Amino acid sequence: MFARAVNVRFQPDKVDDACRIVEGEIVPAMESEEGLKGQLLLTQPDTGKAISINFWETEEALSAFGSSPRYGELMGKLAGVLAGPPEGDRYQVAIRT
Repeated sequence: MFARAVNVRFQPDKVDDACRIVEGEIVPAMESEEGLKGQLLLTQPDTGKAISINFWETEEALSAFGSSPRYGELMGKLAGVLAGPPEGDRYQVAIRT
């Protein structure tokens, strides 16, 4: 299993709006992506810091989504609540409980 962890900074007064966008628009759209195994969004409401982690069955599925036009479209939905550009990395999931 593979994961993409993205460090995000939301505008502190827009964290609730960001969570609604992720839960109501982004997650439902991602659920149809082949190989997606799950999604987490961790937030610090007082600072606007967040970490988005999505899990993928294969590295190929992760790569395909990350380079797809849909990824850019979904990230665009967050444009009005971001305080800076997201920065992400890929990982191999070594331990899962």
